Amino acid sequence: MYMQTYQSPFAEIVLASDGEYLTGLWFQGAKHCPQLRPDHFADLEIFQKTKKWLDIYFHGQQPAFYPAYRLDGVTPFRKQVIEYIKKVPYGKVMTYQQIAWEIAKNNNIRYMSAQAVGGAVGWNPISIIIPCHRIIGSNGTLTGYSGGIENKARLLQLEGIVLEKNIVKRRPAMNLSSKKR
Repeated sequence: MYMQTYQSPFAEIVLASDGEYLTGLWFQGAKHCPQLRPDHFADLEIFQKTKKWLDIYFHGQQPAFYPAYRLDGVTPFRKQVIEYIKKVPYGKVMTYQQIAWEIAKNNNIRYMSAQAVGGAVGWNPISIIIPCHRIIGSNGTLTGYSGGIENKARLLQLEGIVLEKNIVKRRPAMNLSSKKR
């Protein structure tokens, strides 16, 4: 594993790569963030592309490109959840429950647990780029973010989401059934 860091306006971000693809992006200290090791630091092209993406994003814009990434250890369920997360556009939010309903409907099952969806969202190893910060509680609360609730709030505010006491006050409607990516 190769590593690099990026200083965001909020906190340091750790990047990981297999040498070709981005395989991880975490706020330093996040639940699944690996320990930084100086002997793993490298200046790779994928890190330069990722840093360019992050520069654009942290200047309040949605980048027009995505760095190449690879997800390891993806179960079929996690893959479904990640696909829904990727459909949530910049400046919009969706709830864990909405994703659970969509997965249940698309798999022709009666019920899907929002908690199970939350576990899959929390597993996401490439935060911000795969925008798990855009997934919120059914009542608008900012629940669960391995990079910290404060960072989740800041990311949403950067995207124009209005918050009051960590509750989304202006929530743009999302209907993923008709969205394609």
